Amino acid sequence: MTRIALIHALSHSVAPINEAFARDWPEAVRMNLLDDSLSADLARDGKGLDAAMHERFQRLAQYAVDTGARGILFTCSAFGPCIEAVAQRHAGIPVLKPNEAMIEEAVQGEGRLGLIATFARTLESMPPEFPSGMALELALAEGALAALDAGDAQRHDALIAEQAAALRARGCTRIALAQFSMARARGACEAASGLPVLTTVDSAVRALRRRASTGSV
Repeated sequence: MTRIALIHALSHSVAPINEAFARDWPEAVRMNLLDDSLSADLARDGKGLDAAMHERFQRLAQYAVDTGARGILFTCSAFGPCIEAVAQRHAGIPVLKPNEAMIEEAVQGEGRLGLIATFARTLESMPPEFPSGMALELALAEGALAALDAGDAQRHDALIAEQAAALRARGCTRIALAQFSMARARGACEAASGLPVLTTVDSAVRALRRRASTGSV
């Protein structure tokens, strides 16, 4: 059976991706690694993705490989360069950034894409990963992550849905939710905006399963 390592920087990311695997690829053997200090340190220290942060990602990935993982999925979207470095070192297995598969699906659509995040750094690191010239509208759902941290999932979803509706008013034809922890708000966003909504969770599972079926995992 295929063993997939899921590496998390936010505890809120654990449930959405595991639920997606259970639904769409139950045969995969999952292992979950959580270091919830990664996002907190990035937000607090002001050092950016420095050498120390890169080394932390390398150690997490090496541990996953040492346990027999045949694929690695990172679930926090603010660490793109760190994940790219891991992918270079472990070129023999698929190493996916959390938004990589969703971006591949997003470029197949037409019109302006509305990208919503609840973590401000994500709106700095993620847009450069899209193809040059792709029309993006960015939106930060302020207060949503704090609401989720406080256990108010309903307010979290509502704040994200408000941004989805606002992005439609700004001319977007589809919505993308930038973080795994936001996947739970997909239905609220669709209801508020009337637009199709992509999530990093669903796209990532589809991509990993497709690679497994073609023998690349």
